[in-house]
Amino acid sequence: MDGLLIDSEPIWREVQRDVFEKMGILLSDEEMRETTGLRGNETIEFFYHRHPWTGRSCKEVENEIVEKVIETVREKGVPHDGVKDVLEFVKAKGVKVAVASSSSMHIIKSILGHLDLEKYFDALYSAEFEEFGKPHPAVYLTSAKMLNIPVGNCLAFEDSFNGLLAAKAARMKCVCVPDELLRGSAKLGIADVVLPTLAGFDERVWEKVQ
Repeated sequence: MDGLLIDSEPIWREVQRDVFEKMGILLSDEEMRETTGLRGNETIEFFYHRHPWTGRSCKEVENEIVEKVIETVREKGVPHDGVKDVLEFVKAKGVKVAVASSSSMHIIKSILGHLDLEKYFDALYSAEFEEFGKPHPAVYLTSAKMLNIPVGNCLAFEDSFNGLLAAKAARMKCVCVPDELLRGSAKLGIADVVLPTLAGFDERVWEKVQ
């Protein structure tokens, strides 16, 4: 969802950098790249081990970031190019659709409600309910069960490398619409299709991933 349905990854980075800068910690682009697609708690723990701080718990920092992200998304979040076209396309094919996100269910419902997209989805699922988040495939495996679809018949859409790894580990095909920090990376070679935007998804791509 984040970075795919909505251009929220820059918002996450902006908020994270702002919160950590106020704590005296400067986050690098490489750290941002490594944590894209991880669950919120895993991201905060990653940063804590890199830059240990005192005075605030990891959960307090995570909660502040989450609330500021939701607030910012509501102020200026817009769907990515082609989002509604893709959703209309697959629904017209009779395909069941789920959100399988590293974000919490609170964030999932907030963003889908803001974009008026929840009506397109048959299931919503968050990796917060799994022991492991992406790149572990658990969130995708459970989402497939919720849809009652064999994993081999599922197609994932991802923007992050951690998400791409999760989808492929779940034995799903994957269309990657890479985040700006991932574009041009050789890592994208494991994706079945790489598109610059969701607007590039059409009948030709659909046939390719069958």
